[in-house]
Amino acid sequence: MRIVFMGTPDFAVPSLEALLRAGHQVSGVFSQPDRPVGRHQNKLQPTPVKVCAQAHQIPVYQPENLRDESVMAVLGELAPELIVVAAYGRVLPDEILSLPPRGCINVHSSLLPKYRGAAPINWAILNGDKETGVTIMDMARELDAGDILLQRSTPIGPEEDAAGLFDRLAVLGGELLVEAVVRIEEGSAARTPQDPDQVTYAPMLSKALSPVDWGRSAQEIHDQIRGLFPWPGASTEALTGQPLKLWRSQVLDRTSGSAPGTVLSAVPEGIDVACGGGTVLRILELQAPGSRRMSAADYLRGHPMK
Repeated sequence: MRIVFMGTPDFAVPSLEALLRAGHQVSGVFSQPDRPVGRHQNKLQPTPVKVCAQAHQIPVYQPENLRDESVMAVLGELAPELIVVAAYGRVLPDEILSLPPRGCINVHSSLLPKYRGAAPINWAILNGDKETGVTIMDMARELDAGDILLQRSTPIGPEEDAAGLFDRLAVLGGELLVEAVVRIEEGSAARTPQDPDQVTYAPMLSKALSPVDWGRSAQEIHDQIRGLFPWPGASTEALTGQPLKLWRSQVLDRTSGSAPGTVLSAVPEGIDVACGGGTVLRILELQAPGSRRMSAADYLRGHPMK
């Protein structure tokens, strides 16, 4: 099938590669403009999808505004039968949604209608979910509200962080996308409307989510640390009086009668902290200001803790 692909970050790359392996003709790739990086912001970094497309010698387009007349002219020349979107980061105007004869479909990293929005992977972990997945859906004017074509679920590991789950769902999304395109080609794709009563949202992350409230349970804080990895990260000042980033943790099968935020022990195996409800969390990896991420044992060598 002749396809135009729209995507930007690492998550979208396995979907593009899966389409190419399946033999589809990707006539063009749209990605967000290159952004400046580095301390002086004087170097432009291409998006991961752009790098992938160029490696396969596919034309890449990076418009600032999809409503520009030149965009429709380019799409007219590319003449896609289908447009595939995966984490593009832009809303498609009606003119584009109605252009390809077989429609526009999207690869979304949640089991819709749960977690519409920008950060579904993170919020699934933050909310303590045991399962998530990928949805292939028809695109509609409203964000992530189109009919469901295919879904596939996967368990969330009890120690799995957002970065690891991101990588797994990216691969799963590529596999499911190819299956959905086959069904669209055959005319056998079933479309299931989303239940509006089951809709939840996954808003963008911010540093306001970082501070740890030790009055919450150890499991909730463990989920916060996993769900905010690698950005913006969970943080606390309660343990030492200076800001610490918490990178990896473990919920212990023990109880405590101490006040939440109390350091119960600080040994090479980890720093055990009292949490809400008498629960206990062990900090395994952390980072002090101006330092690197390190194990609790390495941190305690230079920062003894009572």
